[in-house]
Amino acid sequence: MIRILRRLFIGVLVTAVLLAAVPAVQAGSFVTQTYNGRTYKLYIPGGYTGSSSVPLVVMLHGCTQDPDDFAAGTRMNSYAESNTFLVLYPEQTISANITKCWNWYEPAHQARGSGEPALIAGMTQQVINTYAVDTDRVYVAGISAGASMSVIMGATYPDLYAAIGVNAGTQYKAATSALAAPTAMIYGGPNPNTQGTLAYNAMGSQARVVPTIVFHGNSDLVVYPVNAYQVIDQWAQTNDLASDGVDNNNIDGTPDQYRYVWVPGGKDYTYSAYEDSTGKVIMERYMVNAMGHAWSGGSYAGSYTDPWGPNATYYMLDFFFDNPK
Repeated sequence: MIRILRRLFIGVLVTAVLLAAVPAVQAGSFVTQTYNGRTYKLYIPGGYTGSSSVPLVVMLHGCTQDPDDFAAGTRMNSYAESNTFLVLYPEQTISANITKCWNWYEPAHQARGSGEPALIAGMTQQVINTYAVDTDRVYVAGISAGASMSVIMGATYPDLYAAIGVNAGTQYKAATSALAAPTAMIYGGPNPNTQGTLAYNAMGSQARVVPTIVFHGNSDLVVYPVNAYQVIDQWAQTNDLASDGVDNNNIDGTPDQYRYVWVPGGKDYTYSAYEDSTGKVIMERYMVNAMGHAWSGGSYAGSYTDPWGPNATYYMLDFFFDNPK
């Protein structure tokens, strides 16, 4: 299992050195499967035997992408190969959205038991039922529309996903129509405290604290940086309520740790960490200087990536595996 000596202040190393640690060999299999007539791809590492339970990471691609593109850009399969976990890539269809975006802005796709959240959860459960998966270590992450959908999955299926990763996404119900989506992407959505309460209500009887890690470029002109702050503020409110049922700010949107990380040869970034009342880090945010709409630290083998940012795949996995259910 990956146990990465984190964090930050590894970040001061030259980015190229950090990326050089990415495993290159993929001895496993990348297979196409279906659920309710919809396609997904699953990476099964060569070291998987089925004799012991392994983590599962669900990866939600962005608009115009597909599982192969997203896998190549994030290099998640290479990490799965070296650290023996499964990776599930649900695929959006052109028939569901002409640009293959997840429909995060439509009310039909913002609740448990319906629309795309039910589809993604169903695919996840099918993999759990078929393979030896540690159900305390199932995670979901995405980019752009996929990141916004990962927020929805954390709010609507907190019993299924232990933690979420949000790369260039929006808060829960940042928009509730196709017409409102571009405005939210530029200016942000409604008050995050209000949206945080809505997300807590969406959890229902399954409510629990959902650890959240956010990456965003401060030069993103597709999903503007305001959204990164709103995601943290929304989850601060949601997690505050989920922790004890009371709005008492034992988890809030004020950073308990803050660092500016200088990266010679790469892109500098700021790191913020948000703790609960026991001092455990519940949320993290990486704001990457001079990065646009991209998967931070990704590979040019896929679309919407910036190899010079901090390695989002690396840091998300570290955060995930520190936060089982």
